[in-house]
Amino acid sequence: MIPFIINLDVPDLAAAEAFYTRAFGLHAGRRLGPEVLELLGGPTPLYLLQNEAGSAATVDGDVRNYERHWTPLHIDWIVEDLDAALAQALAAGAALEQAPRERSWGRIAVLADPFGHGFCLIQFTGPGYDALLD
Repeated sequence: MIPFIINLDVPDLAAAEAFYTRAFGLHAGRRLGPEVLELLGGPTPLYLLQNEAGSAATVDGDVRNYERHWTPLHIDWIVEDLDAALAQALAAGAALEQAPRERSWGRIAVLADPFGHGFCLIQFTGPGYDALLD
C-alpha cells in the first residue's frame, strides 16, 4: 500500500481550521510554518495550505479561485448519521447544494465549504457500495 495525504488550498488558514474542526471534529496537529496546518482525526492527515486567491496555481498561468468551483476530485466524508453530520457541517459554515437523497447503497448530501470546495456526506446502509455489485 502506498500512503497518501490530502492537501487543500485555502485563502484563510484560521477560518479553514475553524471550519474543518467544527464541521468534522478534526484537530490541529503540527503547524509547518505560518501557512501550513496539519489536521488530524481522520484516516489520513488533511493539510491546509494557505494560498491567496489569485496566486499562481500552475506554471501555465492558472490562478487560485475560491469561488464555488467544480472538480472531479473531492472529499467524501463517511458518517454514521447523515442528518446530524449535515446539521454540524451547516452550523460550521458549509453550504447545502443537494439535499440528502436515498441511493441503493445509502444516503448522500452534496455541500461546499466556505472556500468553494465541494464535498459529500455519505451514510452507508446495509451492504454499502456492495449493493451495486452484480
